[in-house]
Amino acid sequence: MVLDAVIVVLGFVGLIWGADKFVFGASALARNLGVSPLMIGLTIVAFGTSAPEIFSSAASVAENEPELAIGNALGSNIFNIGIALGIAALISPLKPPKSLFHKEIPALLLVTVVTGLLFANLYLGFMDAIVLMSITVFFGYKLFRNRVKSSGLPEIEDDNLMHLSNVRAGIYLALGLALLVLSADAIVHACSNIAHALGVSSAIVGLTVVALGTSLPEVAASAACALKGHHELAIGNIVGSNILNLLAVLPFPGLFAPVELEPMLFQRDYLAMLLLTLLLAWFCYKTIKHDSMIGRAYGATLILSYCVWFGIMVFQM
Repeated sequence: MVLDAVIVVLGFVGLIWGADKFVFGASALARNLGVSPLMIGLTIVAFGTSAPEIFSSAASVAENEPELAIGNALGSNIFNIGIALGIAALISPLKPPKSLFHKEIPALLLVTVVTGLLFANLYLGFMDAIVLMSITVFFGYKLFRNRVKSSGLPEIEDDNLMHLSNVRAGIYLALGLALLVLSADAIVHACSNIAHALGVSSAIVGLTVVALGTSLPEVAASAACALKGHHELAIGNIVGSNILNLLAVLPFPGLFAPVELEPMLFQRDYLAMLLLTLLLAWFCYKTIKHDSMIGRAYGATLILSYCVWFGIMVFQM
């Protein structure tokens, strides 16, 4: 138990340092290649910070724990919006780009609603996985066909970025990603050992311990982006990660370990994810319409919403 606690502390250190290097490398690449920060956030950063969810889902299925993988996907999405984005907004008010509400937010809403329709019969099987994989292929095609290019260099004002070559930026990106994945994996294993020792069910472990551990990269990366003033990266990271969590994580149990869902996974946890996603969409709509920012009041609202869901879950345990 003591060793697990030490691993958790060291994992936090690795996550924070890795997130800083990862964001630094991604921002430099965005400037050097002329790709918008939003696109980098929706792809490279989102995939990098979603890697722990994907890897832990595959490991859960391999160990015949499909509900842990499903709980991880739902819990991570709830955590990403409620805590990661909430903390980022508390650190520095965020200005969502107009394209976000017209493209990426509708994509997230579509994936979230489709997931709910698949979950409605309380079963996740082979055909459900095929539906999710088909959407993944479609989005991948649309993303690279209609990729967003800036008319000039992205507006990332950092003298260090201007003198960073693509090779060095790639090294920072790879180093940061490696630290994020390894640190998150170590934290998940250590926390899972502690949770299982306390006799907690696999679904609850997935929703809490594993979701927390695998979502820490999103928290660290979004906080780092907010501190550096890279608002598009901060928001794009969360939106892209949540889309990937559903499309890339859920097919694993559907394909390799079809499972009947606990009713609470749909009635409580999926609905909480849907409500937070709708809340995020509403905040983006209001701020874009009035040319304002997702400020600290919005951030506090997101964090409070997460705490309400978490309290209800603990009460029902």
